[in-house]
Amino acid sequence: MNWRIDAGDQTIALTTSGGIPAVTYWGPCLPVSEDLGQLALSAQNDLTGGMLDSLAPVTLTPESGRAFAGQPGLVVQAQDGTPLHPQFTFDRAEVSPTSLVLHSRSAGMALAHHLTAQPTGVITLQTVLTADHPVRVQWLAAPVLPAPQQGDIIDIHGKWISEFHLNRTPWSAGIRMRESRTGRSGHEHPPYVIFAGNGCTNTGGTAHALHYAWSGGHRMLAEELPDGRRQVQFGHATGAETRPATRFESAELIATVSTAGLNGIGATFQHDIRDRVVKWPDPARPRPVHYNCWEAVYFNHHLPDLTAIAERAAAIGAERFVLDDGWFGRRDDDTTSLGDWWVDERKWPKGLTPLIESVHRLCMSFGLWFEPEMVNPDSDLMRAHPDWMLGPQDQVTGRNQMVLNLALPQVREHLFHSISALLTQYPIDYIKWDHNRLLPVVDADQTHGIYELLTALRHAHPLVEIESCASGGGRIDAGILAHTQRVWLSDSNDALERLRIQHDAALFLPLAVTGSHVGPRHCHTSGRVLPMSTRAWVAAQRHLGFEMDLRELTPDEEKTLTNITAWWKANRDWMTRGTILRLDSDDPATISEMQISADSSRFVLFCGQESTSSQILPRPLRLTGLDPEARYSVHLLNRADAPRQSRGPNALKSQDLTLTGQTLMTCGILLPVAWPGSVWVVEGRRL
Repeated sequence: MNWRIDAGDQTIALTTSGGIPAVTYWGPCLPVSEDLGQLALSAQNDLTGGMLDSLAPVTLTPESGRAFAGQPGLVVQAQDGTPLHPQFTFDRAEVSPTSLVLHSRSAGMALAHHLTAQPTGVITLQTVLTADHPVRVQWLAAPVLPAPQQGDIIDIHGKWISEFHLNRTPWSAGIRMRESRTGRSGHEHPPYVIFAGNGCTNTGGTAHALHYAWSGGHRMLAEELPDGRRQVQFGHATGAETRPATRFESAELIATVSTAGLNGIGATFQHDIRDRVVKWPDPARPRPVHYNCWEAVYFNHHLPDLTAIAERAAAIGAERFVLDDGWFGRRDDDTTSLGDWWVDERKWPKGLTPLIESVHRLCMSFGLWFEPEMVNPDSDLMRAHPDWMLGPQDQVTGRNQMVLNLALPQVREHLFHSISALLTQYPIDYIKWDHNRLLPVVDADQTHGIYELLTALRHAHPLVEIESCASGGGRIDAGILAHTQRVWLSDSNDALERLRIQHDAALFLPLAVTGSHVGPRHCHTSGRVLPMSTRAWVAAQRHLGFEMDLRELTPDEEKTLTNITAWWKANRDWMTRGTILRLDSDDPATISEMQISADSSRFVLFCGQESTSSQILPRPLRLTGLDPEARYSVHLLNRADAPRQSRGPNALKSQDLTLTGQTLMTCGILLPVAWPGSVWVVEGRRL
């Protein structure tokens, strides 16, 4: 039996000869006329010396009991720990125009493999295991796919304040394995992988990509078998299922294929997150400009200071004011009061109402910071409920914190009522939901618990928007974004760090969910001092906000920030609905991208000069994604930022240019000379 499922630019074809079905093809769309039986025959391998007399297929769940030479897709034990090696036979298929469920059975167990073609062009895949009696699962992979036979593996690594580095590794015999055991998707290696074909660039070539939609610890392995076949598996971290049960399921694995380079991967993932995964409280509402007070006041909350800052924020263009850490319990530093979610009467004798009323008078909405999954040992909650802590009693703290066990219903109920009471008492339209330490144990129930808590809060307060922050970018994945509407990409507000982080994260994340703030003149994470123009334009590449003491701005800085904020607000609607495209720059000292509207009628180009170029003058910068036959008017928006060393007749410094899309994409444009740490911004409109 043979099947196929198509979405966007990709096809997955499958076959079975009686066992668990296997994928015979995953790649660019096949013709409708493709004979799936002949395709399955063409995928049959030969045998040679040194091999068993039958080659075990790479099925959707490779079985340890079938003499499979690679890593199995299921490692299961009886309740007493005895290893089990079930052998499944194909049972039946449920087929619809957009979905395929393939059922296989063994003695006492059943596997269901779900494949769904989503309208955004991705295919989602999920494995469900059921058993007649409780079993223990050490590893359950989402449906296993064959990896391409040429090209490299691109996975993601990073650290706090330096997230989303692309790690490019050639294939070799054996396993490339990445496992996050921190209890969250992690800065270190979040759950994404791209298989880039030979010669694949941002703007050309073939690529396959996967995103595991899970916010807890996860494992990815890309394996080349001794016979040359390749498989890729994603699942929860090994041993994350800590209890025997009769039902287990992987998270959704999101798959896409591009023949338009890495940008095709990025465009599909961006649209999928924005248009399918995220549930917007008010889809028609423009993304509001944020002001967050953290890097202005830290824990020092005083109503007159915050009111004065709010007035400056509103005058510059902010539309949402967020009160960050320090408003609750007796929270004067990070050693106390997490878990005590009531307003500190020492700082707020009349509650938060006076500040909220001031914010509302300034026509801004109000947001509030929480870190509900965590608790300080020095807190009333921990003193009352020491049994609510996750992990061993003698564990090491992280940022002076422990973790609450969200698998316990009473913990979730307490947190729901504590947060819901504040959302009911005060007109709060936004929560910054933080997560500032690693988990002491790997436990899938913790992730299920946070999903349940967020679901309950969203149901009770459907108009409240939630941002996922985890020491910055430590929990960014489709699992958490199914319950939230924004991510805090990094705790670094250093514009040069952000330029690179945002550029690489654009392979997975759209503008609409990616928070980016203009930080203080003196960056507190790098010590770097950058001009306001650079800081503001880098933040304007994503969901714009400010995070500094605005009272310290010089008149020139305030004017620049006000003007760039006004520009962002005038363009945010089409930018939010558009696509971020990374450019292939011939100068490694620059980082460049375009944001192009859904109808391709307009674009904005950002070219960041990260460091000093090796050549004297800028190299031409080739654009992408344009209509070759159309004519475009091209305008350098920030001509006034030209440095003293820019003293030649570069045309864009004094006039607009009219060029065809073909010329812009093949010859490119010449920008003026730039200082390191600056950004050129070019607008384009189709005539």
